Amino acid sequence: MAAAAPGTAMAVFLVLSCMAASAVALNLTTLSFDDGFSHLFGNENLIRSPDGRSARLTLDRYSGSGFISNDLYDHGFFSASIKLPSDYSAGVVVAFYTSNGDVFQKTHDELDFEFLGNVRGKDWRIQTNVYGNGSTSRGREERYFLPFDPTAEAHRYSILWTSDHIIFYIDDTPIREVVRSDAMGGDYPSKPMSIYATIWDGSTWATANGRYKVNYKYAPFVAELSDLVLRGCRVDPIQQVDSARRCAEANEELLATDFAQMTPLKRAAMRRFRERHMTYSFCYDTKRYPVTFPDCDIIPSEQSRFFESGETKYPRDRRRARRQSRRP
Repeated sequence: MAAAAPGTAMAVFLVLSCMAASAVALNLTTLSFDDGFSHLFGNENLIRSPDGRSARLTLDRYSGSGFISNDLYDHGFFSASIKLPSDYSAGVVVAFYTSNGDVFQKTHDELDFEFLGNVRGKDWRIQTNVYGNGSTSRGREERYFLPFDPTAEAHRYSILWTSDHIIFYIDDTPIREVVRSDAMGGDYPSKPMSIYATIWDGSTWATANGRYKVNYKYAPFVAELSDLVLRGCRVDPIQQVDSARRCAEANEELLATDFAQMTPLKRAAMRRFRERHMTYSFCYDTKRYPVTFPDCDIIPSEQSRFFESGETKYPRDRRRARRQSRRP
């Protein structure tokens, strides 16, 4: 067998490195629904499994559905395996997120995974949001396509939130890291939050800016959630001072876990995911934000792939068409 060219060898090494980073399983302990969550809305549209280890969220023409954690958490690691609705899902939004909007209505914090449905034959998109101290007008949003079919089987989506940084994971691969800095000021989420999972009608914006609505001919739309993880410091929203020392120790323990460590292999896997699958970044949206956020790490090679609107110049359908046109 002929020796591989240096460039080819390096490419193979990077691929194997990213695979190795993704293959390191996170050490997680799951809990039952009743041990961590309560019904939020949707009446009969929330269905728990007989063993209490999973739940189904349903959207029909009458209502969506959702559940909420029994406690608020001062930092933590929150995770769920989610299988999304199949077939036509335009306008449907499935969300797994942290928030304290019910306690701090004008200065709330929020960390989101939002799954945005699409018309038949088009892929689901995923959006991550970071809001702190009511900073929704300064939304730090990013959107991505997924490198797999999220309707075929469940995949794990996780949010790590510490006093130092935030990491969004898909399965065992980090896809986004937000490092706390002085430049962010109060925009870094810092108040205790609850954990939510919901499904609802987002016809006004979710698919092609509202061009395609939810079509209830295809209802019910069902999202399945399992492998639920709540690891963090539980707090009483009224008596937070009593929890300060206990939560400081819990935060130090959290920072020492494997899922809080960004190793070189993890960073390589994250960079590869973002290069291939990120379709929008607030950091490159100069139309909406003429002044770049001070906490944005502008990468020229990455910036060149986006329009001034922050949208990618290379949507997935166009990339597929180019690849197919090159085939003999």
